[in-house]
Amino acid sequence: MTENPKSKAWLENAYDLATPDDNRAYYEGFAEAYDAEFADALGYCYPQIIAQSYIREAGFGDAPVADIGCGTGLVAEGLPPGLSIDGFDISPQMLEKAGQKQLYKALHEIDITGELGPHKGRYGAVLSAGTFTHGHLGPEPLENLIGIGRKGALFVIGVNKAHFEAQGFGDVLERLVENDQISDFEMSETRIYDRKGHDHSDDLAFVLVFRRSVKSKS
Repeated sequence: MTENPKSKAWLENAYDLATPDDNRAYYEGFAEAYDAEFADALGYCYPQIIAQSYIREAGFGDAPVADIGCGTGLVAEGLPPGLSIDGFDISPQMLEKAGQKQLYKALHEIDITGELGPHKGRYGAVLSAGTFTHGHLGPEPLENLIGIGRKGALFVIGVNKAHFEAQGFGDVLERLVENDQISDFEMSETRIYDRKGHDHSDDLAFVLVFRRSVKSKS
């Protein structure tokens, strides 16, 4: 496969983002092309893997679902029909594209590094693919994010492997376990793309699966 230069540019430029305002501005231009020129062109299978992990791990009570950094709705496309899903994203243009797919009960334009008070304790599961990566989010928002899940809520969070190692996710997760904020923690490695022949074909991510501890503070 010959790599599409436009697809490569979209990805490389996304990795260079630094602030929430950078992300809003960037995805304003990217939203319309995202599915065709990025996801389809590069074989972006990561959202489906996160969805499959939820399906495999979910039990009674692991709904409704919060899809964090939902983008155009690729994770929701892999979830069971009829599941109650809310989408969260910083980009209104990406949310508009997600809304056109009619997969979400509600969509929320939000910066998850900020105040999440109205959403505290609302969700039985929290999923994310592609948000914890270069140019986007480090480990710091994880503690804030845990609070939107009910006690015992299932979390399936994807983190780019190189980003995980560079940003110290392991230390943060260890602290969350030690402080009884999360439990039943498991981590596995997965591919991000299923098409060969482009510069990022071999990129990997970790899938973090855990639950909000029933001992965590309200």
